[in-house]
Amino acid sequence: MIHFIDKTSEYTVEDVAEFLAKTKQSVFGVDTETEGLDFTKDRLIMFQIGNEHAQFIIDARQVSLEPLRNILEDKKVIKIFHNAKFDYKFIKQNTNIVCENIYDTYLVELINNCGKGLKHNLHEVCKRHLNVELDKTNRLTFVDYGDKPFTQGQIIYGAEDIEYLCKIREKQLIHTKKNKLEAVVDLENEATLAFADIEYNGLNLNQDDWIELEGVNTLKAEALLINLDEEITEDSRLTKFISKYIQGDIFTPVEDLRKINVKWTSPKQVLNVFQTLIPKLQNVNSKDMYKYRNKFSIIDTYIQYKEAMKLCTSYGKSFFNNLSADNKIHTNFHQILDTGRVSSSKPNMQQIPADNKFRNCFTAPQGWSFVSADYSSQELNVIAFGSKDPVWIAALKNGEDLHSTCAELVYGEKWLTSAQDDCNYLKRKGKCNCPAHKKLRTNVKTINFGLAYGMGPNKLADTLSISLDEAKKLIKKYFTAFPAIHSFLEKLGNFGKKYGYIKTFPPYNRRRWFTTWYPKIWNNKSSMMELGSIERASKNTPIQGASADMTKLALVMMRELIKDLDLPVKLIMTVHDQIDTVCKNDFIEKWSELMKITMEHSAEVIVTNGLLKAEVTVSDCWEK
Repeated sequence: MIHFIDKTSEYTVEDVAEFLAKTKQSVFGVDTETEGLDFTKDRLIMFQIGNEHAQFIIDARQVSLEPLRNILEDKKVIKIFHNAKFDYKFIKQNTNIVCENIYDTYLVELINNCGKGLKHNLHEVCKRHLNVELDKTNRLTFVDYGDKPFTQGQIIYGAEDIEYLCKIREKQLIHTKKNKLEAVVDLENEATLAFADIEYNGLNLNQDDWIELEGVNTLKAEALLINLDEEITEDSRLTKFISKYIQGDIFTPVEDLRKINVKWTSPKQVLNVFQTLIPKLQNVNSKDMYKYRNKFSIIDTYIQYKEAMKLCTSYGKSFFNNLSADNKIHTNFHQILDTGRVSSSKPNMQQIPADNKFRNCFTAPQGWSFVSADYSSQELNVIAFGSKDPVWIAALKNGEDLHSTCAELVYGEKWLTSAQDDCNYLKRKGKCNCPAHKKLRTNVKTINFGLAYGMGPNKLADTLSISLDEAKKLIKKYFTAFPAIHSFLEKLGNFGKKYGYIKTFPPYNRRRWFTTWYPKIWNNKSSMMELGSIERASKNTPIQGASADMTKLALVMMRELIKDLDLPVKLIMTVHDQIDTVCKNDFIEKWSELMKITMEHSAEVIVTNGLLKAEVTVSDCWEK
């Protein structure tokens, strides 16, 4: 039954709150309708709450939602949303009510079908689970709606959105229980509140510093373009790309006239140039081109030019299009990828250049500072824990430089004879400055980190600029030195190929399903490429997934601390294994201690040996 409440209704929001409090059910569907997508400027105009039996549609323009605060903030009452972050931010912005204990049917659908490529909007989920076709014709009618009375169609539309949420949850929980995904469902539902807070809080951006960086990168790109033209002029093989005549007009400055008839922003024209040098090259945007950057200086210059141009286009003034009405950056997190890691968009904060010059443009408010924490060698600790390799565990336990320790075992006598007299590794097992050791350490470090991404010999050869045969021999020597790691990865790869899915570490046991897997794949020669892809993903997913799970758990714990203790701290960003907050200056010392404890406690839930530690830094701006 649908109940509509506005200022003229006999039934009030107080009555709704009383009815919901008296009902024996502790699970309700919740939804909102808004005048737009930007919570910083658009209004929440309709609020819906209820279950399959009774739906309460409230005109939020006319009546206050305050009587519902206790229910929405009650940690014992489950509130079902579909894409909870969106509604959470609008509710918080318009009413200052902070929803707790949510269940997000959108997230759970992603968890249950991770990797299957299904559509997850409410319309598709309803059709899939309940065989119900929702009428979405009224969805866009709320945009810029103003104060006009709601139509009957809009009210029914609002009621349907919550009518089916409880039923969808019941269907989802059957699948969740069958695949033992209850723990990861709980984690993601709790974590979405932390991600919503990060999106809500936003980041301050120093626009003057950002524009200055754009100017620096523009000058760099222009200088590299001149270098590219000069390399054409100086190479006799490339004379056909030099014009016989210079075209211009009286308005074109002499310094802007070019003899080179190549547009360096055109991949097709650049490919024509490079195929003169490397006939077999097929694409300037592929990884193949990078193999030749050390052999042909023009290719190395071009790669630098592309990187500089990307910084100009992606991180120039156009970046300001992402600023919201409050003049802050509010990114949008995509919480569940194949491995459990997150991405973000509008803008993608996960891909902000690692160079601190860009990150430093994001600043803390006056009287506040950035307090950030990240895990020390998170993925390496996960590999050590999963493989139980005695060398790795001993090195991490004793504070040794793990990459050097591994290099010593891989290279043996060559490592020992390459040491200088003052070698810090031989003296203290720390990272040293020996030139020969540096190269050997880099080779092994590449493998160590590559393990977390399923790196094979082809990728290693490309990364280290060595032959495929050399890469194969290096990997063979590596796994001879570390048989426990080899056995660990082989076990993961074989599991994924055999069963068509892979799990992350306990207690979450997140599942990644492989859509290309089917029982006869082993006997189908044409499927060997798919089988190799499944094997690589099976090796890296548990490592990356465990890392993602502990970071999400740390976010959940921090959010609870901040809210329950009313701390002068705000969650502000997270990138991979780093969590960033802003904290009032007079609370920095205490929060730094709490943050470190929280990060390490979260890690111990998964990496139970206690070796994974966190480091905390304080700054007046965002730093890596």
